[in-house]
Amino acid sequence: MSEISLSTLRRTATGLTGAAALGIGYVSVVERNAYTLREATLPVLEPGAASLRVLHISDLHMTPWQRVKQQWVRELDRLEPDLVVNTGDNLSHPRAVPSVVQALGGLLARPGLFVFGSNDYFGPVPKNPARYLINNHRRTPTGEPLPWRDMRAAFTERGWLDMTHVRRELDVAGVHIAVAGVDDPHIDRDRYDTVAGAPNPGAGLRLGLTHSPEPRVLDRFAADGYDLVLAGHTHGGQVCLPVYGALVTNCGLDRSRAKGASRWGERMRLHVSAGIGTSPWAPYRLFCRPEASLLTLVARPAPGDQSDSGRGVTDTAAATR
Repeated sequence: MSEISLSTLRRTATGLTGAAALGIGYVSVVERNAYTLREATLPVLEPGAASLRVLHISDLHMTPWQRVKQQWVRELDRLEPDLVVNTGDNLSHPRAVPSVVQALGGLLARPGLFVFGSNDYFGPVPKNPARYLINNHRRTPTGEPLPWRDMRAAFTERGWLDMTHVRRELDVAGVHIAVAGVDDPHIDRDRYDTVAGAPNPGAGLRLGLTHSPEPRVLDRFAADGYDLVLAGHTHGGQVCLPVYGALVTNCGLDRSRAKGASRWGERMRLHVSAGIGTSPWAPYRLFCRPEASLLTLVARPAPGDQSDSGRGVTDTAAATR
């Protein structure tokens, strides 16, 4: 009996070890590289306005050796968006700026807007994953400084606009856009007062940008009358469970809004990107594929029209490698 029991225990242990290895391989190799294009239609433009195609990218967390990710991002230019919005956390390595610029490729020749995230300023560091289950864990950046100024120069030299604590107006594909952005609220770099106030009421779209979708910042954008805010940071939860969804958002946002489109307040829409990358120290995703989002912005219903019934989000098949 003892020999049979020992043999059974060995087989069981071998099976469990194999299952664990398969699980680790799936979350760290397969799903983490299963890049997906999410599509959504959002009724946020002034009635009668022409539609606008916006490519929302976020959280590249790029390192120089991530060739598959770089190629997938480069191919997004084939979507021919009217506007590209980058909501930060592009870097995960001090020598990654050329990789980011090469990956963005033709997108940098299109109208573009950007704000920074904490991992544009500071490199990632090892962390205990359990810390993310604590809502009030410290957010003091401790990683090595990253060359965000070089990245900013590369973006702006190609025509993209840095929206950090500034308000601008621009015309894109026949739509007049009033836009404002803040620095990353996750590490308390936001200074909303520098952009506070109602945007141009004559604009066809009033757009707000932030890396982390902290409620205190979203409330300010909503109170000022913005139509849409784009954000990233959450990685869609990164680790999600069927039915339950994201375990955490790593910010003050509730789990139900960890990725995709939702309402914020009575009028404003929020879109949170699940992001394209992960920290090198946490290279895994579970039921939360890396993604870019193609948003088709359309006119809101005219007053009295009740046809706007909800989020208007549709997912598409992924380009997976």
